[in-house]
Amino acid sequence: MIQYILIVGILLPQSLAHPGFFTSIGQMTDLIHTEKDLVTSLKDYIKAEEDKLEQIKKWAEKLDRLTSTATKDPEGFVGHPVNAFKLMKRLNTEWSELENLVLKDMSDGFISNLTIQRQYFPNDEDQVGAAKALLRLQDTYNLDTDTISKGNLPGVKHQSYLTVEDCFELGKVAYTEADYYHTELWMEQALRQLDEGEVSTIDKVSVLDYLSYAVYQQGDLDKALLLTKKLLELDPEHQRANGNLKYFEYIMAKEKDANKSTSDDQSDQKTTLKKKGAPVDYLPERQKYEMLCRGEGIKMTPRRQKKLFCRYHDGNRNPKFILAPAKQEDEWDKPRIIRFHDIISDAEIEIVKDLAKPRLSRATVHDPETGKLTTAQYRVSKSAWLSGYENPVVSRINMRIQDLTGLDVSTAEELQVANYGVGGQYEPHFDFARKDEPDAFKELGTGNRIATWLFYMSDVSAGGATVFPEVGASVWPKKGTAVFWYNLFASGEGDYSTRHAACPVLVGNKWVSNKWLHERGQEFRRPCTLSELE
Repeated sequence: MIQYILIVGILLPQSLAHPGFFTSIGQMTDLIHTEKDLVTSLKDYIKAEEDKLEQIKKWAEKLDRLTSTATKDPEGFVGHPVNAFKLMKRLNTEWSELENLVLKDMSDGFISNLTIQRQYFPNDEDQVGAAKALLRLQDTYNLDTDTISKGNLPGVKHQSYLTVEDCFELGKVAYTEADYYHTELWMEQALRQLDEGEVSTIDKVSVLDYLSYAVYQQGDLDKALLLTKKLLELDPEHQRANGNLKYFEYIMAKEKDANKSTSDDQSDQKTTLKKKGAPVDYLPERQKYEMLCRGEGIKMTPRRQKKLFCRYHDGNRNPKFILAPAKQEDEWDKPRIIRFHDIISDAEIEIVKDLAKPRLSRATVHDPETGKLTTAQYRVSKSAWLSGYENPVVSRINMRIQDLTGLDVSTAEELQVANYGVGGQYEPHFDFARKDEPDAFKELGTGNRIATWLFYMSDVSAGGATVFPEVGASVWPKKGTAVFWYNLFASGEGDYSTRHAACPVLVGNKWVSNKWLHERGQEFRRPCTLSELE
């Protein structure tokens, strides 16, 4: 066993930094403009080089004609005093000028621009993060590698495809994370594309090297042996593959001997290693969550659906909404989730986005142990916080939330604006602090999060739903709308059915803003009840 570990140890590439990556669509569009600028600069450089070569070419053609004539009668040619003078001049002066032209570096402008722009380039961590986003989408939306590689995704406007190099890179990222399941899928895709004749700098030997090890790690020794033999057909001198072949054959022979001592009904079993157990998923409702993201959730019974209504809401006779009431729609009954239609204008959305964009940074969550904000792998987005005093639009939005919910926003958290790019998500979580997190919002001094108000500030081409795995509800983004729900019962106890998630964005991007309202200040607006679950 030690021998094999040492052998395959050679296969391990240099580890990449563990990312926790997210790049917002805003930043990605900036990179598009950066790349466009570099392409323009590169074309200018090419033009300068072409002009330079054109000058050299003309000079060479002129001298070619001249020397062809001169070499036919050298003595007669230089016997002409003008030719003699011009020969001296060319060799003494003009060839030096040509040398300077040839040596002239036309790339200074391009290199200078590239150096300036490089500070904004993504790094290895970003590239790994983007790869992980693709793997996340692959799992959540049940996409096969061929579908992703050919770019056949719902709602796409710009078709794109993955090359062998791209598939190989995705497999390597999975490999460095010891994710051999995805390593196998993407190395097989790379191999398929090579078999189909795609020209690539990646050869089959490199792909089979990773693939055979990934298959072995998943317990399929027969397939690992087959792939290793295939590799050796292409490269008989491959040192690692030769060592692995001997090890695989040794293991198989050992298992064959062991099988002889077992009963006849077990002797014909497929030779496999004991499979490494799949790591325990930290997310117990993973399957249900991903089904809801795909729109395969629990369907509400007709009897319950009949109790859901659309209505005009005047905010309990609030003067602002008596003449122009808000449009309400019941999205779910328990917990009660209400959607407000046409509740934020396009102009307000653009102002909020413009205010937030310069401040966008990796979104954080409350650490239940410290009560402080920290980043987390299960929340992949960028966010910014906006105060009411810094812009009248933000203040007006805050007051609108207060008028429509009847809750005091003076103790609420600032308006949080979040941007989820492709693969951006927030896995199932509670907005409120549970009993085992007594210090979660201690620094705020405003009690627990009593309710959540969520604005949808963009449509999403595919994916990006807000789902509630405990009850099977899926709420889909619609620009200009907002959803509202209570996180706590009137008794102050947490409503565990409000556990929810932001599904990964498959195509497009998602802008939202939310307001978390707290308990303090609501004592007379939402009085406590004696029943724990009311």
